[in-house]
Amino acid sequence: MTTQPESILEENLIHQLVGLGYERVVIKDEADLIINLKQQLEKHNNTQYSDKEFAQLLNQLTKGNIVQKAHTLRDKLTYTKDNGDVGYVELINQLHWCQNQYQVTHQITIKGKYENRYDVTILVNGLPLVQIELKKRGLELKEAFNQTHRYQAHTFASGKGLFQFIQLFVISNGVNTKYYANNPIKLRSFKQTFFWADKSNKIISQLSDFAEVFLEPCHLSKMITKYIVINTNGVLMVLRPYQYYATEAIVERVKTTSKFGYIWHTTGSGKTLTSFKTSQILTNLPEVDKVVFVVDRKDLDYQTIKEFNSFKEGSVDATNNTKSLIHQFNDDTKLIVTTLQKLNNAVWSDKYKTQMQGQKDKKIVFIFDECHRTQFGDTHNRIKEFFTNAQMFGFTGTPILAENASSNHLGKRTTKDLFTDCLHKYVITDAIRDQNVLKFSIDYVSRFKSKDDVQEDAVENIDTQEVLEAEEGLEKVVDYIIANHDKKTHSKKFTAIMCVSSKELLIKYYELFKAKRQDGLHNLKIATIYSYGANEENEDVADGFYEDEANVANEDASEYKSTHSRDKLEEFIKDFNKEFKTNHSTNDFYMYYKDVGKKVKERKVDILLVVNMFLTGFDSKTLNTIYVDKNLQYHGLIQAFSRTNRILDEVKSQGQVVCFRNLKQKTDEAITLFSNKDAIDEIVLAPYDHYIHDFEKALRDLIKVAPTVESVDELPSEHEQLAFVKAFRSLMRIKNVLSTFADFDFEDMPISEQDFADYQSKYLDIRDRVKKESEAQKTSILNDIDFEVELIRRDEINVAYILGLLAQLNEDEQTGVSKEELEKKKKAIKEMLTNEVELRSKKELIEKFIEQHLPNIKEVDEVVNEFENYLNIERKEAVVKISKEEGLDLNKLDITIQNYLFTQKTPLPDEVINTMLERPKLKERKTKVTRVVGRIKDYVETFVNGLS
Repeated sequence: MTTQPESILEENLIHQLVGLGYERVVIKDEADLIINLKQQLEKHNNTQYSDKEFAQLLNQLTKGNIVQKAHTLRDKLTYTKDNGDVGYVELINQLHWCQNQYQVTHQITIKGKYENRYDVTILVNGLPLVQIELKKRGLELKEAFNQTHRYQAHTFASGKGLFQFIQLFVISNGVNTKYYANNPIKLRSFKQTFFWADKSNKIISQLSDFAEVFLEPCHLSKMITKYIVINTNGVLMVLRPYQYYATEAIVERVKTTSKFGYIWHTTGSGKTLTSFKTSQILTNLPEVDKVVFVVDRKDLDYQTIKEFNSFKEGSVDATNNTKSLIHQFNDDTKLIVTTLQKLNNAVWSDKYKTQMQGQKDKKIVFIFDECHRTQFGDTHNRIKEFFTNAQMFGFTGTPILAENASSNHLGKRTTKDLFTDCLHKYVITDAIRDQNVLKFSIDYVSRFKSKDDVQEDAVENIDTQEVLEAEEGLEKVVDYIIANHDKKTHSKKFTAIMCVSSKELLIKYYELFKAKRQDGLHNLKIATIYSYGANEENEDVADGFYEDEANVANEDASEYKSTHSRDKLEEFIKDFNKEFKTNHSTNDFYMYYKDVGKKVKERKVDILLVVNMFLTGFDSKTLNTIYVDKNLQYHGLIQAFSRTNRILDEVKSQGQVVCFRNLKQKTDEAITLFSNKDAIDEIVLAPYDHYIHDFEKALRDLIKVAPTVESVDELPSEHEQLAFVKAFRSLMRIKNVLSTFADFDFEDMPISEQDFADYQSKYLDIRDRVKKESEAQKTSILNDIDFEVELIRRDEINVAYILGLLAQLNEDEQTGVSKEELEKKKKAIKEMLTNEVELRSKKELIEKFIEQHLPNIKEVDEVVNEFENYLNIERKEAVVKISKEEGLDLNKLDITIQNYLFTQKTPLPDEVINTMLERPKLKERKTKVTRVVGRIKDYVETFVNGLS
């Protein structure tokens, strides 16, 4: 069976869209687009524009970048009519989103830096708001994604820049179809492309099925007008299907009933965006007086306010105290974010109760964040009894079910008991399938045996405090972490949390790490934070109900029962201050708390030691590992593990969990409870041997394409080269997972480390060639393939590392090491230069230094200084060489390079031409400019990037 051509896919889609109510139009270029835009805006606004009037409108539409145009789309334009009156133009009807004009066209050609022809474009009221890029069946979806990058770079801003009004992209190869919001290239990621799904989370991947549901005119314009959020940081965010269904369900319930409800969306699935959009829509309903978003801790109060205000600046005012909260209830503030404690104070304290009387009967909608932890005490009842006309909705990733419900003086209560119906469910298995969160890799490690005796299933069932806190056992845990942390975190590309059962144990661990660092046994940066007051007892919390750290932190110091833990924390904070040049103390506990979280997110802290803090409500994409020496179960376990599995990039392939306690059964129980009994294989990575088997299979596929390293050079066409790239990339992906296992050793692999590195070198050779050809705009089927070079980068192999090896080489030469041994070491260094992405551009430069300069250096300590001197000379000579060979003014070229380094923006053609001693002929201009820009970029890659 032949593969369906792209043109047939395109024609079938257009035919389907016409059947859905789109008008098919022929638009060849920007001139046609503008003519059609005028006609459609006249139709939508039921008026006629003179050429002079439309010129004013077009001038306004031309201004701004992607984000500014997204705002323009949602505003009304004003213009001066020919008779002097002010006119108003609506670009899209947001209130009645079905009442817009829908058209579809294809193969619009736009000329900019290069000429691009787009596949299928959807016009709403004449503006291009949705761009659909298609690839024939069998090709990677990512190729269509990368193609939209090229369009963005080359032509979207050309002419009047009307294609910067695009709100959504749709990419499809017929079998798989995804959508995503338009954004500047640097803010786009394939990780932020989404499948659409039905209400039961069943993915709708076929293009025809997707078009029937998602591209139906009313639904599409509803997504554009209601479900795209314009972040104040300059990011357009579109809701995923489960976020859409949850929001719709709550809004519908508020509009038609007075019932409560809750949303079960797994941890890490974007709850804040869902709750913001829900709150925003609810505040616009005339029947709703206020929307109150309630969190249970001060850190989440700060974090949520920051996130809400990032979606819409000033949408939320911080309620620093109960008095401020009372004021917000009594003024015209529509959206309030507050803590459960302040809300409880407002309705329970005699001081404030009378001031709240006017709110008792108002239609107030409460949305409770993390409602599995906040709504099971007296406070819920007090709020419910006080606000007689309120509706309550809860969000949780781990609801309280009959199996994990705890008893208190109110009895056993579940989330359903408090909020009645679950309005939408999106569990961890759904999120992993949709690639919205990662799987977990879980190691169960015994502290009672040597490092080699890592167990895959369970550790001994030994849990007495005396044994668990024995000095010898703790030291083995620390040694294990030191030995394996680089593997788990990909050479500290990511960070880790370690949670332990008590402050006393935490203090022992911290001091062990500190002592071993002082002894030179590791260079890990360890930080810690814990509350140290009245709640110090019973810290090994098995069910996951955590103390309210923020409240503890705000108590008066005289009330603390323990001085020891506070004194120790002061000591540890001094270490933090010394490490990061800060000035914290326990007196500014909350500021220290925020700074610790910030440093973890910025990867400045390698391991954060905690008891309960940061195990829920803390989101960091750069955190991938949790070390567990603490009893956890049910929602507490899932919440803690879920700190590690936020999606980031290709390197972060799973969340890493290392358990030093017997948690295997508790893990299985928690996964079963919050997904289903068959979900364990879907949530937890398979064992080491499984991935060895996968690697063997991938290697066989590679060898079918290229039996030897040398055969890669003999691949007859780009089709075979593409097959090699895909096959080796699959191999790299599996090796990336394998390398995080403590057991990983190349001796277990069916290919030697040297052969793997040699194949990698050939892979990078193809990548470098494609990169140069792409810059020269040569058409190639390899142009849009993603080489995923981040899977190759290793932070520890850099220029500084190579210089250290050269110093050692120099010392060996001085001490009379054999010539054969020296040549062997030189060869190893040269292979590193070939195989490391960051060093390939510097290969020739460093090899010349090794051959011509290194033998003349007598003192080992002088290697680095001599290399710096050598580098400065080579830099100057390289610029002179470019200027002579390309006929450029040396001073102007130097200025252009400096501007490029400062702005990180590719030099403009006019800027490059200005450096030329003779202006090139018109037909030669484009070729020469492209060549000069390429040489400037090569210069920067070789002599600047990674060297300063």
